[in-house]
This record gives sequence, C-alpha cells and structure tokens, in this order.
Amino acid sequence: MITAPSTHVAQGRRARGMLSSSTGTPRNAAICFQVSSGGALSKSGPSASLADCSTLAIASISRRRGTSVSTSCASNHTKWQCWQTSTLICAESDNATSIIGCLHEGQGRPVRPSPRIAWSHSGLLGYFLPGVPFLSAPWRGEQSFEDLLRREGRKTAPPRDFVFLGLDQSTLQLPPLTAEEIAGNRAFQLMTAQPFPWSREVWALLLDRVFGAGARLVMFDMIFDEPKDGDAEFHAVLDRYRDKVILGANFDVQNAAQAVTPNDALIPPPQLHDDRVGFVNFWADPIDEKIRAVNYRVTDRQLANLPPHPSEEIYESLSARGLEKIDHGNDVPGDFRGHMIRFTEPDAFPPHPLYEVFDPKLWHANYADGAFFKGKVVIVGASAQVEHDVFDTPMSPLTLGPGLHLQAMAAAMGHEFLQSTPRKVGFALVGMAGLVAWSLVALLRKPLLCVGALVAITTAYLGTTRLFYDKTGLLMLTVPVLSALLLSGLFSLGLEYALERIEKLRTRRTLERYVSKNLVKEILENPDSYYSTLKGVRMPVTILFSDLIGFTTLSEKADPEALVAQLNEHLSRMTSAIFSNGGTLDKFIGDAIMAVWGNVRSLGMAQDAKNCARSALAMRRALRQLNEKWRGEGRMGLGMGIGINQGEVIVGNVGSQERMDPTVIGDAVNLASRLEGLTRIYGVDILVGASAAELVRDEVYLRSVARVQVKGKIKPADVFTFIGARDEKVDPEFLKWLETYEEGLEKFRGRDFTEAKILFSRFLEFYPDDLLAKIYLERSLGYEQAPPGEAWEAVEVFTKK
Repeated sequence: MITAPSTHVAQGRRARGMLSSSTGTPRNAAICFQVSSGGALSKSGPSASLADCSTLAIASISRRRGTSVSTSCASNHTKWQCWQTSTLICAESDNATSIIGCLHEGQGRPVRPSPRIAWSHSGLLGYFLPGVPFLSAPWRGEQSFEDLLRREGRKTAPPRDFVFLGLDQSTLQLPPLTAEEIAGNRAFQLMTAQPFPWSREVWALLLDRVFGAGARLVMFDMIFDEPKDGDAEFHAVLDRYRDKVILGANFDVQNAAQAVTPNDALIPPPQLHDDRVGFVNFWADPIDEKIRAVNYRVTDRQLANLPPHPSEEIYESLSARGLEKIDHGNDVPGDFRGHMIRFTEPDAFPPHPLYEVFDPKLWHANYADGAFFKGKVVIVGASAQVEHDVFDTPMSPLTLGPGLHLQAMAAAMGHEFLQSTPRKVGFALVGMAGLVAWSLVALLRKPLLCVGALVAITTAYLGTTRLFYDKTGLLMLTVPVLSALLLSGLFSLGLEYALERIEKLRTRRTLERYVSKNLVKEILENPDSYYSTLKGVRMPVTILFSDLIGFTTLSEKADPEALVAQLNEHLSRMTSAIFSNGGTLDKFIGDAIMAVWGNVRSLGMAQDAKNCARSALAMRRALRQLNEKWRGEGRMGLGMGIGINQGEVIVGNVGSQERMDPTVIGDAVNLASRLEGLTRIYGVDILVGASAAELVRDEVYLRSVARVQVKGKIKPADVFTFIGARDEKVDPEFLKWLETYEEGLEKFRGRDFTEAKILFSRFLEFYPDDLLAKIYLERSLGYEQAPPGEAWEAVEVFTKK
C-alpha cells in the first residue's frame, strides 16, 4: 500500500496493530470518537488535530484465532484469569485418608488401585493439565498444529484471472534504457525523472494501458494521501474508470486513531464511503503476530471499542470492494468479525514486474500485446521486501500484502472459511479422551497392548482431524485432546505399576508426614479402627494452634528465598516438637500450624492434654534457640503465639470428591484458634483454655491471664498461660511473686480495686516489664476512680476474630 507525501507502500506495521479505533478523513486529520448522551457515536470534523483527541480513550480489541471479539473482550480476559486460577488444584493424592482407604480395601495388604483411584488421576490429568492452556486460548501448541494443517491440508484454489503487478527491484531501479527508449515512452520519462515515488501520471498511464487491454478491475494496495505531481491526470483516469478501480486506505493503529486515505484531489471526501476506496488493514493474532483471519468490514464503533449503535458507520476492505465490483458482493461476509480463511499455495499469485507493462518488447513477449490482461483482476502493490509490505502467515513469514488481498478474495469467492472447535465441544473431547485412556488401562491388562491402543487411537484422531479440515474447514481441537489421551493413559499405566509395588512404603511415608512414627505403626496395624473414625465421630481431643507474629509484614519486605528457608526451618522444628509428643499434624496454614492430640489414638483426656502442653513448651524452647541462631547470622528473629483448648469435636474426613483431608471441627477448635490470636493482646506466647488448664495443672505452672468472651461464644472462659513445666527449672522468685499477682487478680475480679492496685504495684516493683501486671494496674486505677456497673464481671468481650 502507498501513502503521501510520496506514495508509500503499505507496510507491515499495519498488520501488527490490534483492531483499534480510527476512521477515514481527508488527508491526515484525526477523528475523535465520543459517545453522546443518547448513546450515538459522534466524531470531530476533518479539521481536527491530534490535540483535539485528548479525551479519547482507545482500547484495543483482542482477537482469538483471527476472530475479533466484542466489547466484552476485557471481561473475557478477566474471566480467563479467574477461570485459570480456580482450576489450578492440587492433584496430589498422598494424604492420610486416601492411603488408608486404599489400605483398608486390601485389609492391610498392598492392593491394585481401584477404578475410582485410577479414574481420579487420569481424569485430573485429562481435564486440567492440557485443559488449562486450552482455557487460555489461543494456545501456542494448538495454533502451531493448526498452522501445520493449513500448510499440509487442502488449499483454496486460486482464481486464474487474478494478476499481481509488483513494485519489485527491477521496477524501482529500471534496467538500462537507451535515450531513444526513454524519449519515446512517457511512462519511462516519468519513472527516470525522479526516484520512486514517481509522478502520479505514471499510475494514470498504467490504468489506460491495462484497461485498454481489457482488464476487468485494478486495485491499488497503495495509499495516495498527499497531493503530488500528476494528480490531475490520475484523477481524470479514476473518474473515467470509476467502476473498475479501487484505491487503498489505512487505519493507522500506531498513530492516535488516524485514517490515511487518498487525498481530496483524487477522490473527494468522505473517501471511506466512496466505492473506489477500501481499507488495507489485516489484524494480527495478538499471541504470535500471525495473520490468520480477514476483516472484510469494520465499523467506526468497533474501531473505537464501543458497543454497536444504529448510527455506526461501516467501512469495507480493499478485498470486499473488489468482490463487489466483479459481481461477487454476495460472497462477502455480512458481519464485522474476523474470518479465518483457507489459504492458497504460497506461490499462487506470483508478482509480475510492473515496468514490463510499459516496455513494448516485454509487453509483446510476456503479455501478448495486452491479451494477457483481458478479463483479469489486477492488484498493484509492493513485491520488493525493501518496502516491508510483508506479513507473517501460517503459510510463510514473508507473505506479500497484495497477494494476501487476493487470497482474501479467493477465500470469499470459494466460501473457504475455517471454524474453530466450539469451547464446550472442546471440553467434551478432552474429558472423553481422559475417559478413553482410563478405560483402556482398566480393560486391557497388558501394558504393551494399552500402549499400542493409545498409538492407534492417536493416529486415527489425527486422520480424522485432517479429514474434517479438508472436507468441512473445521479445526478440530487436537493438542489438548491428544495430551489428555496420552498423558492420562501413560500416567495411569505408571500409577498402576507403582502402586502395586510401593503401596505400603508410600502409606508409611505419607502418614509419617502427619503423625509420629509410633502412631503410624498403630494405624498400619489397626487400619479398620482408624478408617471408621474418618466417617465422622465425636470424641474429646486437645487442639493446638500456633502462628508467627508479624510474619505477614516481614514477608512484604524480606528476601523471598531467605524467608522461605527461614520459615521451613521454623516449621520443621515445630513439627518435630509435635511428633515427639505424640501429636497429629492436622495442617499447615501458611506460617501457622494446627495440631491435635487424641484424634488418632487417645491416651486419655488428661494425658493427651499433657502431651500437648509438653509440645507447646518444646516449641517455645525451639523458637528461642532458632532466634539465637538467626540473630547470630544477621537475620531477624520471630515471635510466636500458641492457643490450646480441650473439648469434644467431630473427627472425620472432610473435603471434596477431588481431595479429602482428615481433620477436626467444632467449637473447641474455634476457641483454640481465638486464643492464639489473643496472645498478642496480653503479651504472652501461650494461652490455654480452662478445660485444658485443669488437666495439666499438676504438670505445668499456670498463670491466670483473663476472663474472656470471644466472638461466637456466649459464656466467658478463664484463660491461662504456661510459666514452665514442673519438672523443669523455673525461677523460684518469680513463682513466689506470682502469688502476689494472682491475689491481685482475685481482688480485681472481686471489685476491690484499691487492694488490687497495691498488689499489682508491688509485683511490678520486681518485674517492671510485665505487661499483664501493667494492664491490670491501669484498669484498677481507672475503676478506682470510676467504678463499673453492678453487672460488671471482669469479662473482656472480643467481637473480632
């Protein structure tokens, strides 16, 4: 395509822009699109400058496989993000529940995987591994296969009456000519008078030459946008052959929505509504910048990324205008979306050097004195790559622009349009592939036979894909389907082989991630007892929640790799403390830990609670050691809060069909979690509920903290903290003064605030940094001055989690 001030060839930049707003005006005037209160689209006049478009917000329209998307493109992209995130699930099946379930079926012996387990694995692979890229369509792998089909499959038959006159190197740099040859040839005089772009009279002479020979239509993949010598002669010829000639226009997607059109001296405005002007743009696939589709028509609102409106203006492409002028207007698609086309062979329209038309000898030798052009559709454009009018298509990365216009016309005339597999059908095919793979593994007991069947099905599917492409133009979803088939089949075979050999070893290793080794032994020796509890049973347990203090803030500033290493070191030490005291690791919740005593094997409520208390004290010691080590290494130390509670809960296997986890649920669990959160308020690292405290009182020194009513509870509860184990070395002076603190708290709760003030003050003389004593001293002073009401019971109510 060619534009002024000189005549420019339409360059590849127009193919790299996504469909964006621009429309035609005389010369280089910018057009601003604005929506009026009535919803109609209005534009600035031809005299508008780019500065007048300061309020214009132009959004690109994404395209999928060459099909332009409506104005909901942005929301589709968001859906894709959310959809993808929601399908990224953990496909591991190594939790205690699934392993024990498999073990239970075999009564403690390694067993062949059940169809349900095999199906769950193959189904997950079938749906999600190849399916997630399919959701982000177009997927590069699928596109590459479809491009292979385009190159190897049936091609569009090129019409014999299409001719490409190219501006090649021999035309731009004419071969040596004698003075007599130049003097007797007006075209050569003009072409040698100045380098390209020449006087527009050259194009007038060209039209007279080919139309005089009987050409049916001439299209220029060029833009003559600014006045130049010879415009008068060219204008006269354009009027003379107005029903047989088409000039190009270009929506400049890289320059503020400008439409570059033929200048007023050639075609009066509005040029884009003149049937002698058609836009030359091709919009590339945003994924890989390839041209796979053609827009035969676009609207001004579509270019501006606005919803349709009755007042919208329609612009037609160069190929659409050409089809209408050769009586194939009914073959032009009536919508405004991109249509994937079946391409011709890459060399279907070889360029003929344009200068040969003016050379009498070559006109006679190569074109039979013009008889060659009789009834022909001629396109004029660049064939020299120096002009950069090339496009990357599935057929070639150097497809010439004029030839691509002829391919668009040929596809429309032959109704050679391609269709993608509907998304729902694609999902169904992927799911069926996973089902077929599982069925083969389940029914064919010999692995080699299964592999042979998978290869045969793959070959048959590829043949069917080629058949559908050649016969119907349907691009069947292939890469995700075959990925689902092969990955699911091979994975199921491998899984079956592995499970038969390492079932017990895998069971033991998996369970040791959740519980201590002695409990693993109990589970493996008595699987029925454990498996029955997973169906749901009420039992008393002791629950521990631990969480790092300030870790979220630290994670926003710390080096990610170092932080993860530090967190893993912390979690490893805490897990060891839990396992060494007979606890079950229920789950990790980020940097938090949930552990349970008494759910797998109970040693009695008291012993379970004592084991939990020992674990909490061991976790406290471990964190102190870690902090000393980290600070010595120049790293920041961490704080931790622990909440402990004892009570009746429901023990069972909870989750979805895809993933189940053994866990505990109930009010006792919630209170343990709430107590962990309250450690920050009272400045202690461990908070224990009253029920658990009573069970461990003979083994642990306790300190009263508060009487609280947490969110979701009606009755208040006394909470305590651990000073230390009774069999460990504890500061006797602190234990002595702790009696003063406890007496002060008793006076405080008995509304004797004056005496409480004295006792807390005395305690703080020896331990001035004790936060709990400071809290109660401050409250005692306040209540001494302004006593609370009669209903006051020294209960602190927390309305937030």
